[in-house]
Amino acid sequence: MRELPLKDCPVPSEQQPVNEYEQLKESWFFRWATLETVNYWRKLAWVWLVAWLLVSPIAAASFPWQKAPGLFALSSSIGAGAIAALVWLRLLLGWYYVRDRLKAETVFYEESGWYDGQTWQKPPAMLVRDRLIVSYQVDSVVQRLKGTAVVLVVLIIAGSAIWLFFY
Repeated sequence: MRELPLKDCPVPSEQQPVNEYEQLKESWFFRWATLETVNYWRKLAWVWLVAWLLVSPIAAASFPWQKAPGLFALSSSIGAGAIAALVWLRLLLGWYYVRDRLKAETVFYEESGWYDGQTWQKPPAMLVRDRLIVSYQVDSVVQRLKGTAVVLVVLIIAGSAIWLFFY
């Protein structure tokens, strides 16, 4: 992690918004949202596939494969989609958190524990730098995640509509 030193900054290094952004960007899970489009969708497809493998025994208990293959496949797919949506939600919340911390004029931090929270006013240069990071790097990630939300919602609604109208 690349730490950016700040003079007279009381905020611990790991709680400084720019360092939180660097940590998020380099983390195994949250980095997914910054991958090239094909790789990003591939990761989400793997999540869906693993989730499908996990929920299909539950679906099979309700809709045996031999008696109702359509209901089995559809219920498994909807369950896997719900799990993929939860993974997507975790990605979105992490990036929103960092975006909000970077955009804020003040930084909330804890010196030694949850009971002694403090706030610190960002100097103008730091505020400009952080907001540039949001504008040029974080907002594009958040936009991608919002686009993913549309795809996930459409897929879940389509699956639910098929369920309602055909079964």
